[in-house]
Amino acid sequence: MSNLTIRKAKITDAQPVAELSAMLGYPVETGVMSERLERLGKREDHVLFVAETTAVVGWIHAAEQEILEVGRVCEVWGLVVAEGQRGRRVGRSLVEAVEQWALARDLSEVSVRSNVLRAESHPFYERLGYVRLKTQHAYRKRLPR
Repeated sequence: MSNLTIRKAKITDAQPVAELSAMLGYPVETGVMSERLERLGKREDHVLFVAETTAVVGWIHAAEQEILEVGRVCEVWGLVVAEGQRGRRVGRSLVEAVEQWALARDLSEVSVRSNVLRAESHPFYERLGYVRLKTQHAYRKRLPR
């Protein structure tokens, strides 16, 4: 796709990033997304890229992690491409941008978790050279406020 631009996200991208997040199954109000983009934009260990044609059509969020048993690695926390843009190398371009960011930080590995229900994403990552390591359960506990 020749008119595709990959760039770091800006606070002004909050609305399309929030809309794409809802497509991923995580609805977020634009104001809340704006606050998150502002906080994450100040962190050197996180990166959020957007894919843009005439509008924002995808995003990827990744972060450097220091894990006791494996060391410093990069992990993709989220990736979404608008339905009408899938199959046009948008996702691949976003993943490549994260890989370049990770290399620039001297990280030797990028990992990503993909929900077993998102079966369409599994072959995508495998085509990009990612290897399935394991299947696991994810647990979360809400803390009282």
